[in-house]
Amino acid sequence: MRAMRTWDIFCNVVDNYGDIGIAWRLARGLAGEHGLDVRLWVDDLRAFRHIWPAIVVDADRQVCEGVTVCAWRSPFAATRPAEVVVEAFGCALPEAYLAAMSEQSPSPVWINLEYLSAEPWVAAHHGLPSPHPRLPLTKYFFFPGYTPDTGGLLVEADLAERRTAFVQDGMPAFWRELGLAAPRADELRVSLFAYENPALPDLLDAWAADSHPVTCLVPEGRVMPQLAAWLAVPGLRAGDTGSRGALQVHVLPFMNQDRYDRLLWACGLNFVRGEDSCVRAQWAARPLVWQAYPQAEGAHWDKLGALLAHYTGGLDGATADAVSGIWRNWNATPGAPGMAACWAAWRERQAAIERHAQAWCGRLGLAGSLAGKLVEFAENKLKWRVFSNS
Repeated sequence: MRAMRTWDIFCNVVDNYGDIGIAWRLARGLAGEHGLDVRLWVDDLRAFRHIWPAIVVDADRQVCEGVTVCAWRSPFAATRPAEVVVEAFGCALPEAYLAAMSEQSPSPVWINLEYLSAEPWVAAHHGLPSPHPRLPLTKYFFFPGYTPDTGGLLVEADLAERRTAFVQDGMPAFWRELGLAAPRADELRVSLFAYENPALPDLLDAWAADSHPVTCLVPEGRVMPQLAAWLAVPGLRAGDTGSRGALQVHVLPFMNQDRYDRLLWACGLNFVRGEDSCVRAQWAARPLVWQAYPQAEGAHWDKLGALLAHYTGGLDGATADAVSGIWRNWNATPGAPGMAACWAAWRERQAAIERHAQAWCGRLGLAGSLAGKLVEFAENKLKWRVFSNS
């Protein structure tokens, strides 16, 4: 019987929680669903603890959810490399670890897990090799994506089953946990997870002027100063509330990944940011508005347009315009309509957008599971290396 495969995943936390969020979901999936021996190397355990509070920030090694979490420190201690090494989002592996990889025979399968994009060039670059300039090692670029010829999307095998059970039976208890009554029949509950955004005041104004109640649930984060300024209060923290017109605002504590999933499942509309929460909102089968990570010279607008093209495919013109209008305004895309008009159009097409969100969730599965495709890719490379060395 073959011994359990070993995997090392390296994650460098930059300035948000998306990188570690994706690396952690992947590590959990590889260990829990594929029975792999996974080490997750993280250079910022404090940031990690924000999304998974069980993490002990001063521990060199700890086992959590079946994954060995290792503190990535400098200098890097001598470590035997795993059979498969995943470099998350182009983080540079420690030189000592690279040297140890080059001494293994056969050498580990080295994968650079790239950021998700719906852009058409992704499929052409997925799986391409890149030889190291000095060492006898080859790195492979692995691109997540929305089509079967890419690396697929992060998703757990039981996600749909858990979401359905929550929607059918779990929401009343969830609202009680948050200290909220069940929503009224005419009330829209919205989650807001965002970077700083100049469009936020206009969005809040539109909600305040709505003809039906709107409740905005905001996990603590980067929009707190903007939200406080709009409410004309000195500051906001978890547990605080505010209101204006039809809008009620509730500030929530920052949530771990599993609880945040439940928030997405419970709300009728989710504003999300970056990569991880965007994918989770799509799996939630609820309408969403995505804020791409802002990049120099508007490079994120190409990513936004590519995902919109996928997401609105097959929609009638008015519904597609309602979705794309509010997404474009939220991302400050040149030529986007004003937020008041965007929100009115979204409200008018709300029922059609809700039906589309449910159907879209079903279509996502066609791209395949990121963890499953990674395992298949790595196994094929490992088998080839064993054969070529025999």
